[in-house]
Amino acid sequence: TGTEYVGSAALGARAPWQIRAISQLSLATVRAAAAAQLGRKVAVVDYVEPSPRGTRWGLGGTCVNVGCIPKKLMHQAALLGDMVRDARHYGWEVAEPVPHSWKKMAEAVQNHVKSLNWGHRIQLQDRKVKYFNGIASFVDKHTVRSVTKDGKEALLSADHIVIATGGRPRYPTHIEGALEYGITSDDIFWLKESPGKTLVVGASYVALECAGFLTGIGLDTTVMMRSVPLRGFDQQMSSLVTEHMASHGTRFLRGCTASRVRRLPAGRLQVTWEDRTSGKEDMDTFDTVLWAIGRVPETRSLNLEKSGVETSPDSQKILVDSRDATSVPHIYAIGDVAEGRPELTPTAIMAGRLLAQRLFGQSMALMDYDNVPTTVFTPLEYGCVGLSEEEAVAHHGQERVEIYHAHYKPLEFTVAERDASQCYIKMVCLREPPQRVLGLHFLGRGAGEVTQGFALAIRCGASYAQVTRTVGIHPTCAEEVVRLRISKRSG
Repeated sequence: TGTEYVGSAALGARAPWQIRAISQLSLATVRAAAAAQLGRKVAVVDYVEPSPRGTRWGLGGTCVNVGCIPKKLMHQAALLGDMVRDARHYGWEVAEPVPHSWKKMAEAVQNHVKSLNWGHRIQLQDRKVKYFNGIASFVDKHTVRSVTKDGKEALLSADHIVIATGGRPRYPTHIEGALEYGITSDDIFWLKESPGKTLVVGASYVALECAGFLTGIGLDTTVMMRSVPLRGFDQQMSSLVTEHMASHGTRFLRGCTASRVRRLPAGRLQVTWEDRTSGKEDMDTFDTVLWAIGRVPETRSLNLEKSGVETSPDSQKILVDSRDATSVPHIYAIGDVAEGRPELTPTAIMAGRLLAQRLFGQSMALMDYDNVPTTVFTPLEYGCVGLSEEEAVAHHGQERVEIYHAHYKPLEFTVAERDASQCYIKMVCLREPPQRVLGLHFLGRGAGEVTQGFALAIRCGASYAQVTRTVGIHPTCAEEVVRLRISKRSG
């Protein structure tokens, strides 16, 4: 699972490649293509180590195969279930119950992902990027060895090397039975049969997104959280996300930690956990246990010590500077494998494009990692850009921050009589005129589509006055942002 821009002509031979990429992400394909378009000789080394469950996939990395793409499609499947139920209120005579077929959904999603794998392969061929389907490891600071699954080796040398190996899900190996009987996000999207009653362990966006679409398609789903949900996000918004999920059928076990997973004679999984508040032990049975407790960088197999590239002793991520360069000036790290970078594919793609342009004299622009927008695709989507309320107060002080906020009800919810109590918008601003916008948080349908446009305004330094003088599109949910008038300070 690595990609490096590497040069190589033939098995065991060395060639003066300009760039080599070691990566498991589609962003490496983009970077390689960008460098190739600039007339450079480019190679990519990429290999997927199967998950402990045995799941493997094609070219394109986490986002394409076991992340953003299949996640969004299964999220859409769950939303369609809601829409079917709403349809009766709008005059559609829909017979109930409306069954859902996991097998049919999974097959359609997996076929789409396979088409993307093929598309990335063709893109590399069209750009004349040499592709090595092998495990990459450093021989020295200019040379990388690629080893295929049948043991064939190639030595690749390059002037520039880019590491974009991303990360893989973390297993709680200290929990008995976790590795033997659990799965992760590397597996859930490639299951051929329904996971059935599922326990999702974790409070990350991966945990909540998976639990959200599992509940949405009608599965009995429980989320076990050790601490707060969506750590690193605005905590008021995070609480609203889980409140909505709980009110729509997802069960939450808060302040609990799993201690053991056992397979029962009938094949189901018995999970034992401890309530950290009361100290009491409890248990339940599930068909599937999904671990979503974080990710680890894919650096262990790279032999980084041979290259001189330094990593963080805590996270094992690669240390980089503002140019995305490692401790070895001609070796770069992009994306999730780099310390202190947002774990978001579009961020890494843009960083890779800018790096290719800098390397070959097209531009000197650096990647700006501030005000990067993102969306958590929970049943009620949460889009955000800029600072959370907690971050703004920490950076500027309570008295220098103004929070404008509002609950709202989407027009689509009215006829269907849907609960909108968690639909909420928060704009974080400096209090001093012209009240520059520091952050925007939007909870509701289409949050990603709404947030994308406002992200541009915030990057351009928009003020509260400029936002509220913008004419809204009526009737939309996005217009509620430009109608924000009530501050938290007002009470």
